[in-house]
Amino acid sequence: MILAGDVGGTHTRLALFEPPELRPLHHAVFPSDEHDGLAQMACAYLHELGRTGPAAEVSGACFGVAGPVTDGRTVAVNLAWAVDSTELTDALGVGPVQVVNDLEASAWGLTALGADDLAVVVPGDADPEGNVALLSPGTGLGEAIIVRGAAGEQVIASEGGHRDFAPRGETQMALYRFLAAQYGHISYERVCSGIGLVNVHDFLRRHEYQPTPDWLAKEMEEDDAAGAISRAGLEGRDELCSRALDMMIAILAAEAGNLALSVLATGGVYLGGGIPPRILPRLTKGGFAQAFTAKGRFDELLDGIPVHVILNDGAALLGAARLAMSGLATP
Repeated sequence: MILAGDVGGTHTRLALFEPPELRPLHHAVFPSDEHDGLAQMACAYLHELGRTGPAAEVSGACFGVAGPVTDGRTVAVNLAWAVDSTELTDALGVGPVQVVNDLEASAWGLTALGADDLAVVVPGDADPEGNVALLSPGTGLGEAIIVRGAAGEQVIASEGGHRDFAPRGETQMALYRFLAAQYGHISYERVCSGIGLVNVHDFLRRHEYQPTPDWLAKEMEEDDAAGAISRAGLEGRDELCSRALDMMIAILAAEAGNLALSVLATGGVYLGGGIPPRILPRLTKGGFAQAFTAKGRFDELLDGIPVHVILNDGAALLGAARLAMSGLATP
């Protein structure tokens, strides 16, 4: 059996797969901040299933983690604990356990998805030999690319979500100044993620001197704040939430276009993470496409690149399982 994990700032997903077809056998979702670490979480998961110890049926494991990975270890900005492959190997009795960036895992999973796992946001003609860009706005903003060449497909993880936010237009410039006064450095993650949507909403409320309605403040306090804002915007219950959502979408589209140009992603751009599937109706309205292609002299190039939303939330798990089975990950 293969144990795979998708470790995010909000949730951690664990699953067992049966090789060689990697048939999913069982999966579970855990709140990341309610556990002391991944080793404790994974051991509890295997113990519950009766699969623990060196002689267990699990023979390989790989975890995609939201953060930069160096020598099998990462200290992610949106996680309360570090993840270390040596610690996991010792705790699970399976080895060696692989730890990779979560977007690297998602990219490997992406290559195994079918048409039913995707939704079109911007139509276009993908070059089957062209590079691919992947952006995943969730708790944070992850980015990765798939490079296609003579050696086949290679996945390159990145921390591009933390590069400098480039505001476009007066309102985005005001947003930048508002956040810079609080944080100093403003990355795309600060304005283009679950964290980012809350920041954009806070900016608009303060910028326009509009108090948060009591019902919305209650929903934001009792539930995920970004989720409450996006629901209110999608359902038309609050005009400012709707505008905050549109603003975040425009910023996401601009960054998707930036990444597409950076890696010449003629093979397509894909949006993963937890947010895009939930706001799909708004993504397809046209605002995303307009901001994605607005690149001056390169409008025409961007206009031919398709953009899809990944609907299958198990893409990172599948990619981690493929890495565990094939040994493609770099330790």
